[in-house]
Amino acid sequence: MPRAHIVTVGVTGASGAVYARAVLRILEADPRVGRVFFVASDAALRLLATELRVVAADAKKLPSMILGAAAKKIEYLPNKDIGASIASGSALVDGMVVVPCSAGAMGSIAAGVADDLLTRAADVCLKERRPLVLCLRETPLNRIHLENMLRVHDAGATVMPAMPAFYYGPKTIDDIVEQYAYRVLAQLGLPQQRQYRWKGGPPAKRA
Repeated sequence: MPRAHIVTVGVTGASGAVYARAVLRILEADPRVGRVFFVASDAALRLLATELRVVAADAKKLPSMILGAAAKKIEYLPNKDIGASIASGSALVDGMVVVPCSAGAMGSIAAGVADDLLTRAADVCLKERRPLVLCLRETPLNRIHLENMLRVHDAGATVMPAMPAFYYGPKTIDDIVEQYAYRVLAQLGLPQQRQYRWKGGPPAKRA
């Protein structure tokens, strides 16, 4: 019987807290996932407060507050705790997603500047050849951003900008966010049954 997946989710200060919430909710509900490590930068804590109205005096309660329900699988790790388990390549972690990923965080990862737990955990994924998905949320992109995207790609990361699709006919913002989250998790080897899959066919007729 295969071992349950262990995933790290990092959140930075780029706009898009709803994407982080969707990813965490899906991982919490996925029976293939046994444990989730959650790391948020200082800017991410401000983001969660601004976009989700989530503020916790006790940071350990953040996962449950983000989900709006008990978080049984998700463990909060302080970003300053550079000695946490996920800072070592010997820790059992199957992959990591940074969602949303700021251009600044991507730049640190591209340069190998692992000066906090989030960037160190990402660096570990690269050196151990584990899946690392960076959900960049920035626009427009300057040359530095583009070069950093290429650097992390060449180092083994998957650069997956938060670009929603519309060919499946989303009706709500939640539809858009969830379908993006499904595609992100597929990159970690956790495909979701509810992900829309294009089957081809002629274009729809206009009324």
